Amino acid sequence: MKQMLNVSNLKVSFGEVSAVKDLSIKISEGQIVSITGANGAGKSSTLNALAGIHTPSAGEIVFRGENITGFPAHRIVKRGLAQVPEGRHLFPNLSVRENLLTGNHCIGKLMLDKFIPENLLETFPMLSDHLDTNASSLSGGQAQMLALARGLMTNPLLLLLDEPTLGLAPIMVKEVLKLISILREQGLTILVVEQNVRQTLEISDYAYVLESGRMVMEGTGNELLNNSRLVESFLGLGKS
Repeated sequence: MKQMLNVSNLKVSFGEVSAVKDLSIKISEGQIVSITGANGAGKSSTLNALAGIHTPSAGEIVFRGENITGFPAHRIVKRGLAQVPEGRHLFPNLSVRENLLTGNHCIGKLMLDKFIPENLLETFPMLSDHLDTNASSLSGGQAQMLALARGLMTNPLLLLLDEPTLGLAPIMVKEVLKLISILREQGLTILVVEQNVRQTLEISDYAYVLESGRMVMEGTGNELLNNSRLVESFLGLGKS
């Protein structure tokens, strides 16, 4: 598989606080790769550095052969790397349709272009019946689907997902993770940050575990699911 992202010795600091320390990860085309770990492990800081929201203190980010380290977010998204942020960050007073069209704006298109791809609505059927509904009236699951769909409006090659199941009911957690698998089957490459460890590892081709900003474990999803240290102690998961 062709390598899409190569991150070497990434460091992210906020003042004297180091959030990410010497992190190196690789992602190949067509993979679901996950980053997991406890709160404060540096997961979101990693994604924000990749997306151009935070400037790395050190290290190198190479996307599709181009060094994009330190690029601002608007340049990165135009190259095909888009993030769906934790908390969704929808525009509550805009309709579902208008929220989707803001994805066009992110890649330099005018919002006057009202076209929403039919295949996108087929992938997110729960949105197609609510296009003229204000985002503020959506359920948590519908709002997360809208955030995912808006990210896809940028036509990404690599989609970064920050805690996509946070705060969702168990049935919607399964729906979101199922959708992530479907998107991979459609050819999308995905990097997902999640605390829903077991279910995320089940769909991950490869995974990294962070602790206090450092990578402490890596392997395929199945390898980590069968790693007694991870399952029984490191993240406090049961054996069920």
